[in-house]
Amino acid sequence: MKYLLIGSVLTLAACATPPQENLQSVGKSQHSPSMVAQCIATNWANGSGKTVYLQHELAGDRAFNVYVPGQQPPGGASAVVRPDGSGSWVGFRGEGGSATGSVNTCL
Repeated sequence: MKYLLIGSVLTLAACATPPQENLQSVGKSQHSPSMVAQCIATNWANGSGKTVYLQHELAGDRAFNVYVPGQQPPGGASAVVRPDGSGSWVGFRGEGGSATGSVNTCL
């Protein structure tokens, strides 16, 4: 029964994850994923004056989606921050135009 529950949770988590289409690599950082995600969220919020959603993808501050101002989870355009060795890999999902340029300042 225990394995069935774990399998069900993993299946549900996979279904809830938005598709990774339009995912473009922005770059890598030596900083932790949490630091990079906070930097992106702060820059976007301060620059736009709008709410920015920061979504934890993995527990322990290991992976994040930072949604472009005015976009909302789960389908909005977002910066995708994932662990990469001792640092982070950053990508961008969706159409954000100038938003990707401000991500580079946090790498």
